[in-house]
Amino acid sequence: MSKISVLVVDDASFIRDLVKKCLRNYFPGIRTEDAINGKKAQAMLAREAFDLVLCDWEMPEMSGLELLTWCREQENLKTMPFVMVTSRGDKENVVQAIQAGVSGYVSKPFTNEQLLTKVKQALNKVGKLDTLMNSAPTKMNSAFGNDSLSALTGGKPAVVGGAPAAAAVNPFAKPAAAAPAPAAAPSRGLLNSPPVQAPAASKAPVGGRGQGQLRLPSGTQQCVIKALSIKEALLVVKRTETLPQILDSAVLDLEQGDNAEIARLNGYLHAIVAHEQKPDSDWLQLTFRFVDQDAQKLDYISRLIARGTAQKHFVPGA
Repeated sequence: MSKISVLVVDDASFIRDLVKKCLRNYFPGIRTEDAINGKKAQAMLAREAFDLVLCDWEMPEMSGLELLTWCREQENLKTMPFVMVTSRGDKENVVQAIQAGVSGYVSKPFTNEQLLTKVKQALNKVGKLDTLMNSAPTKMNSAFGNDSLSALTGGKPAVVGGAPAAAAVNPFAKPAAAAPAPAAAPSRGLLNSPPVQAPAASKAPVGGRGQGQLRLPSGTQQCVIKALSIKEALLVVKRTETLPQILDSAVLDLEQGDNAEIARLNGYLHAIVAHEQKPDSDWLQLTFRFVDQDAQKLDYISRLIARGTAQKHFVPGA
C-alpha cells in the first residue's frame, strides 16, 4: 500500500518543521515534503503528486490563496485536498478561501488534535483516510503534547513546579463567559484581548523573556509583552509625563534565546488605552503593529511566540 504524501507550505522553516513533526509522530508511515512559498510549491506540484497540501496564507512570491486558485485550475489538482493553516481567521478570509475551493481551514493558534482532525477530514472526502489511519499507532505518544509544536499552537504543556498551566487564548475566539468583557464577535486583533493584571513597579524587570524595550520619538521605555502575534504585539508600559501618541513610529527591541539575540522590529503605535479603568491609570496598554516584511524577522517572531508561550510569558496570537 502506497504512503500518503503531504506537502507543507510555509515561509517560516520553524513552523514547517513543527507541522511535519506533528504528522510524523501521529502517522509514522506518512511522507512529508515542504516548500518555502507558493511558487516553490507550485513547481513541486507540477512534477509530482501529493495527497494533501497544508498551506500558509501569507508568503512571499506567491500567497497560499494564489496557490490554491492555481491548483483548482489544473485538471489533475481540482479535487486534491488543500487545507489552509493560517492566522487569518477573520470571517471574510474564511469565506474567500472557501470560494477559492479550500478543503479545510485551521486558524492559528491550534491544538495538535485540531490540526490532525482537519487532515483526517480532508482525506476522508477523497477516500484516502483508511490509508492514512493504517499508518497510525494505536494511541498518541504521551510525550507528544509537551513538544514545541504544542507551545506554538496553543497546546497545554506539562505543569512545572505545581503551577497551573495558563490556557492559550485565540485572539479570534469569543471571550469566555466568565471573562469580565461581554461576549462579542471574533476579535480582529490583539487589542480586544482581556486585560492582564498590571505588573507592580517593583516587579517590572528590565531584561529577560517577556520583556522588551520600546523606542519612541519621546524617549525609550521598558515594556512587558502581554500578547504577541505575527502582525502585532500588545505591550504594557508605565505611564510617564510625556504620553506616547497614536501613529508614532517606534522600534521594539526584543532579547530572546541563550545567545541573547536581539531583534529590532520596526512599527507604529496603532492603539493606546488606559490599562486601568480610571483617569489616573499608572499603566498604558499599547498595540504595536509591525511593518517589517523581512522573512528573517517574521521567522524570529514565530520562534519568539513559541518560546514565550512555553514559558507562559504572554498569549500567542499567531
